[in-house]
Amino acid sequence: MGKKLTIFLIDGLATGPRTIEIGNWSGKAIYSQRSSLSKILDRDEFERPGVYILKSMPNSDNFNERVYIGEAENLKKRLKQHLANSEKDFVELVAFVSKDEMLTKSHIKHLESKLIGLAREAKAAEIDNSVNPELATLPEADRSDMEYYLEQIKLILPVVNFMFLVPAVYKPSSDVRSELQQSESSKMYYLKSKLAEARLIETEEGFVVLENSQCLKQVQNSMPEGYLKLREKLVATNVLADNDNLYVFKENAIFSSISAAAAVILGRSAAGPMEWLDSDGLTYKQNQERKYSS
Repeated sequence: MGKKLTIFLIDGLATGPRTIEIGNWSGKAIYSQRSSLSKILDRDEFERPGVYILKSMPNSDNFNERVYIGEAENLKKRLKQHLANSEKDFVELVAFVSKDEMLTKSHIKHLESKLIGLAREAKAAEIDNSVNPELATLPEADRSDMEYYLEQIKLILPVVNFMFLVPAVYKPSSDVRSELQQSESSKMYYLKSKLAEARLIETEEGFVVLENSQCLKQVQNSMPEGYLKLREKLVATNVLADNDNLYVFKENAIFSSISAAAAVILGRSAAGPMEWLDSDGLTYKQNQERKYSS
């Protein structure tokens, strides 16, 4: 089912501050670059309780962004403190409030805790928060409301290029065998070299290299720089763990392309559609040709 997002450019500039709303959702997002934030802080939205995310440049080349997740009963006061703090070197901000003013302190603390937990679990960015606050105690109905609110936050974040919840690891809702039985498109593919073996499935989220797959340690000069950084990120987040002469995937790892998965595992440039084979020895490319020619 589709979603209608309404984006309003506050100053009429494509790169300027904006608000984002979703049909039939009581929440509202406000995005701004740091340089524009002081110009919009007097808006009514910032007088409300809400959660916010500050994005900064990462300290490590293995990540594309560094985030701090916070909450405040009055966003304007809290954000002024961050603007005055030279240690908070953020470059962009996105905040989430309620249009009907129904978010309470317990609600925003619950959302803050959930967002920090999801960010750590995704392993996609550096997280500046030193602790993960405990979940606030909420009635069952309120917890349900906050789960829906959180799903809308997850939809909006990539729209403003906050990618920290886009996972580097894949956590299926059921075991892999059950998933394969339920989805005809989730065929198992295998990649084998003299020293390493790996398994992969294709899902709606991307190409997933399965837990316990192996990865060569040696990197060749043909390894594209972007894939090398991706491999280093997986090592830094302990998705890839040292195991004598190999790395081993300790979790299911998600890749945006099948070639990226092959290159990370083989430590070289790789044509993924030709490298990955199914149980009958057919390549991923051959399976795709069969699928779309019928």
